[in-house]
Amino acid sequence: MTVNDRKFSVLAYYPQRKAPDDSHVESIHKHANPSLEVRIKFDQLIEEVRMFLVGIGGRSEKEKWQHHEMLNRAVLGFSEERKRLLAMIHDFLIKKRLHDTEPPDRHYTTLSEAVFAEVVGLNVLELILKDKEGLEEIQVVGTSIFEVRGGIPRASGHAFRTIEEVEQVQQNLVLFNQDTLNVRKRWAEVRLSDGSRVTLTGFGFTAQPTLTIRFYTTNRYDLPTLCDREYQTMDTTIMRYLRCFVRSYLNMVIIGPTNTGKTHLIKALIAEMPDHERIITIESRFELMLQRDFPNKNIVQYEIVEDDPAHDGQQAFKLALRQSPKRIVHAEIRDEDANLYVRACTRGHAGSLTSVHAHALEDVPDAISDMCMQDGRAVNANRLIKRISEYVTQIGVEMAIVDGKRKIIRMGEYSYVNDEVCVRTIALYDERLGKWRFPETLSTKTENRVRQYDQYGYEQIISDGAME
Repeated sequence: MTVNDRKFSVLAYYPQRKAPDDSHVESIHKHANPSLEVRIKFDQLIEEVRMFLVGIGGRSEKEKWQHHEMLNRAVLGFSEERKRLLAMIHDFLIKKRLHDTEPPDRHYTTLSEAVFAEVVGLNVLELILKDKEGLEEIQVVGTSIFEVRGGIPRASGHAFRTIEEVEQVQQNLVLFNQDTLNVRKRWAEVRLSDGSRVTLTGFGFTAQPTLTIRFYTTNRYDLPTLCDREYQTMDTTIMRYLRCFVRSYLNMVIIGPTNTGKTHLIKALIAEMPDHERIITIESRFELMLQRDFPNKNIVQYEIVEDDPAHDGQQAFKLALRQSPKRIVHAEIRDEDANLYVRACTRGHAGSLTSVHAHALEDVPDAISDMCMQDGRAVNANRLIKRISEYVTQIGVEMAIVDGKRKIIRMGEYSYVNDEVCVRTIALYDERLGKWRFPETLSTKTENRVRQYDQYGYEQIISDGAME
């Protein structure tokens, strides 16, 4: 069995390397500025520290496992383990009389931090993480790095020196997740300690190794916050509409490209739901982090594994429907889940919420219908689309990035008339005017429902002049 045939392990791999001698110590002392010679000596030091860390795992199998686990958790950002390993590296450098040496990269304060970043951490990405405010994604393609803030990727001021450095970070990340990234399996997904998701690809699957970290904000968004000047996702009239829709148990669907704020809006809508109502969420990855942000809500969260029939979306739905849900929040409808979500919405689970990949609101019922029919069932397409329009996608919200801000650019009410999907445009963002217009009012049917469940909210919308 070759190294590529088994799960990469720092413990298994690095002891095979020959330990460097101490001849580099004097050279590092002599050089304060980065140079090729200093970098070579620093790389030798890195290898020596790696061997030191994997060689102190203890004598018993339990001690080795515990040390291995500590290394893994440190790689994934667990603060306590990181502090312990940083202290161990610092002690090692003291013994080598190197602890007062300036690091070869001026961005690091101490040599210990520079060594830690390459041995245990995320290399140059550690520098980017020091300025995490507003950081939504880190995208690595080859040695190039892009930082995403406000939904817009921009070239970073940092870059990896070599492809090998990128691959080393990849291997560090898959180590804890009990996954592999090698010639037999050229992709992996792992989760960091804060819930952030990392997607990795290697040579042969993509032209260059890639690494994408998508961070999950710790901010708790609500509808008033999304109205603030900082966000400008909506105005107060749209906020009142959305509150009425939540309180009136209308099923809603959200569309929009990646990073346009769909997750933020879903969380803000969940914040409006009564705490006592049983809400069941189904996600492919825990992005909503609802139990962290809404500890008092009656929420059951499912994380599905698409290629595992015992834990896929269909199984989650079957169990969810037996757990007395008042509402179902499906982060994104996928092909195999569409029938079950449609069935849930048409059989009494009003006030549910999902997102769909579609170009426009008018395309959503067709998109869901196509997914439903992929299982080969003999279903009348027009009848299915009619059911979806009337019961599954009662209200649609479209999101986009406009002038660097995530905005609701259109909100509509669905109906099915003369065998066609119709969308009444309740709200529309006018880029020329920089504000929202309200071209059409709610249908009589929906208006009566809103008045029944939320008379006060209805009167507020009337006072805004949006339903005259």
